[in-house]
Order: sequence, then C-alpha cells, then structure tokens
Amino acid sequence: MEYLQYVWLAVLIVAAVVEALTTQLVAIWFAPGALVAMILAFCSVSPWIQLPVFIVLTVAFLFLGQKVFKKMFKFDKEKFNVDAVIGERCLVTERVDNLAGAGAVKVKGLQWAARSLNEGEIFEVGDTVEVIAVEGVKLICKLYRGK
Repeated sequence: MEYLQYVWLAVLIVAAVVEALTTQLVAIWFAPGALVAMILAFCSVSPWIQLPVFIVLTVAFLFLGQKVFKKMFKFDKEKFNVDAVIGERCLVTERVDNLAGAGAVKVKGLQWAARSLNEGEIFEVGDTVEVIAVEGVKLICKLYRGK
C-alpha cells in the first residue's frame, strides 16, 4: 500500500496543528508514533506492523510522556493575587492586636491589614510573621519561628 506513508504524514501534521492551536498537550502524543509509522511505510514495512507500532508508541508517549513533561516544565499552577501571599513571611509594620482591631504587615512590598491566628497573641513592630490565611482584606498570621 503505497499511500500509507501519506496517511501517517497527515496524522503527523494534524497532531502538530492541533497541538499548536491548543497548547494543552492533547495531540502531540500522536506525532512520534505517526513519524515512526511513516518511516516504516517508506521502507515498505507491512501495514500490520505499522499500525501496532503507531498504537504502542502513542500509548507509551501518552502515559509516560505526560509525567516527563510535567516534571521537566513544572506545570504547577502558579499562585496569583491573594493566594500568592499565603505561606510568605512578612514584617509587622503596625502592632497587631486582635482585641484592639489594629495591625498591619508588609509582604511582597505591599501593606496589608493583619490579625493574629491566636486571639490573645500580639505582634510588635519589627516581628517576622508568617501568613496562614486570608480573610477578606486581612492576613491571618502567626509568629515565624524559622525552619
């Protein structure tokens, strides 16, 4: 079957185009299998060998390739906005006292209203605290003790 190399070429091109349009690693897994199958077709290898080679390589790249890509490119979700300050250390710029309803800290160059995680705990100006949570526009902090 002389036309099979063109079928594999078409699969390769479609996979590349779909991947280029989506950039979500959904179609790239077909490309290596299609490339090897196309080479086998050009070498006049039987279609009964080309198809299993394509399937095996596609499945292998689908399962193993995703793990490798995620580790290589660290597709972790980046924290934005408020979530980005959770876990950060910050400097107390105004005495934090829950009973008085006052307190402020500076984190990542921005001033935030702050409260203590523990009701009776007070932080003095210059203390280093760690952001535990965000409630509204206030950071909930605890004293940073180093790691």
